Amino acid sequence: MDTMMKKFFTELVEAPSPSGFEQPAQEVYRKFVKDLADEVKTDVHGNVIAKKEGTGKLKLMLVGHADEIGLMINYIDDNGFLRFKPVGGVDYTLLSGLRVNIYGKNNKMYRGVIGRKPIHLLKPEERKKAPNYEELWIDFGAKDKKDAEKRVEIGNIATFAPGLEELNGDIVTSKATDNKAGVYVVAAVLKHLQKEKVAANIYSVAAVQEEIGLRGSTTSSYGVNPDVGIAIDVTHATDYPGLDKNSLGDIKLGKGPVISVGANINPKVFELLKKAAKQAKVKYQIEAAPRATGTDANAIQTTRAGVATGLISIPNRYMHTPNEVVALSDLDDAAKLLAEFAKLVDENTDFIPKI
Repeated sequence: MDTMMKKFFTELVEAPSPSGFEQPAQEVYRKFVKDLADEVKTDVHGNVIAKKEGTGKLKLMLVGHADEIGLMINYIDDNGFLRFKPVGGVDYTLLSGLRVNIYGKNNKMYRGVIGRKPIHLLKPEERKKAPNYEELWIDFGAKDKKDAEKRVEIGNIATFAPGLEELNGDIVTSKATDNKAGVYVVAAVLKHLQKEKVAANIYSVAAVQEEIGLRGSTTSSYGVNPDVGIAIDVTHATDYPGLDKNSLGDIKLGKGPVISVGANINPKVFELLKKAAKQAKVKYQIEAAPRATGTDANAIQTTRAGVATGLISIPNRYMHTPNEVVALSDLDDAAKLLAEFAKLVDENTDFIPKI
């Protein structure tokens, strides 16, 4: 990943974007793609859709969701401590002592820390169980409720403290690689194709609200009405302790993007994605998905009369934690693969499954 693209990815993962508060990440995306697309628009739901005109009629939609998990302020107590509700799938066992950014009134940012009774004061039975979010709070140094309410109000958002760091070579850690990785990829495809003429009309979408029910991909898919749709998300890497490869498969960081196969995936799209990887000289991995994948591919596939759908995933360690881990090379290889896929399809491509 070159310096410019790494800067773009860093800005994406550090932009706050829990569901319903995606605008900062969307603005990073919009700024990057505005000179790469023929048209960029935001729909009523908040999805940002960048269109590159093709020479033919086929519509190819590439979707990465911009939202991340986070916290929403629910109550301010008399002492100025902030109570919260989760936005998306938050693991409460990881929250105690965590530093967070609170986006308060007028989007001004405040640093806070998630508090809980220290281990010395926990009863033996309390030590054996994970806390629920009702037992936690955010301390941002307020003197009392009145002081806190000068800066924050109910509905304000908090996110894990940002900061992308290199661990080793192209292995990096950050919050929210799920799924800023996918947003990076759909933008990078436009960069690869900037000077190319392709038959397909490409719709590169930074979608909203995936973490609370695939909502942005549902509305954007209905609006675009694509012939082919590819979701780009993350999947569980299984190259670290405690994961069962018998059930999850063998997925490694740095070994290339993951192509899913199964009921959620159009068989012709699956074969073309593999062909594109070979032509682009990109390593890839295969993930078996016999049921719905739990990604935006679900929503894309069942839009209107149905869409020929695929799923490309980036291997991710420690998903939905404050420090997820990915290999930057997997992101760039996914973009190369999809740029090649875009060159392979046109209105004459047959996506009807055959026995």
